[in-house]
Amino acid sequence: MEKQEEQKEQQAQQELMFKLSMFEQQIQQLHPQLQLVEKSILDLTSLDFGMDEIKGSTGKEILGQLGRGIFVKAKVISEELIVDVGNKNFVKKSITNTKKIIKEQIEKLQQVENELKDKIEEINKEATEFVFEAQKTEEKE
Repeated sequence: MEKQEEQKEQQAQQELMFKLSMFEQQIQQLHPQLQLVEKSILDLTSLDFGMDEIKGSTGKEILGQLGRGIFVKAKVISEELIVDVGNKNFVKKSITNTKKIIKEQIEKLQQVENELKDKIEEINKEATEFVFEAQKTEEKE
């Protein structure tokens, strides 16, 4: 009889560990997504500030980024921007309109960021409640 109780206890502990590892796995899957969203918000915020630098720069020389860490000297001939609006569709936009698009993208990303944070918090809460319930069950026995 004592052996059965021992087996039950072992099984309960294994179940507890399995469920806790599932909670941890879910959180680990969400963290890279959250980091990517946070980086995108930071990049877009930086881009938004960069738009202000272009205002009033017609005729001036600037450094235009060609790629990661590669720049070229360029002369601003117009404040009109060519913007990719999706699916490789490019349209001419003013700085003001481009800033509006950037702000909308930031707002959407902030919504996603909040949803991811809420989901992580929800999983943490579930895990905490699960551990609490397991402890209460263990104390009763």
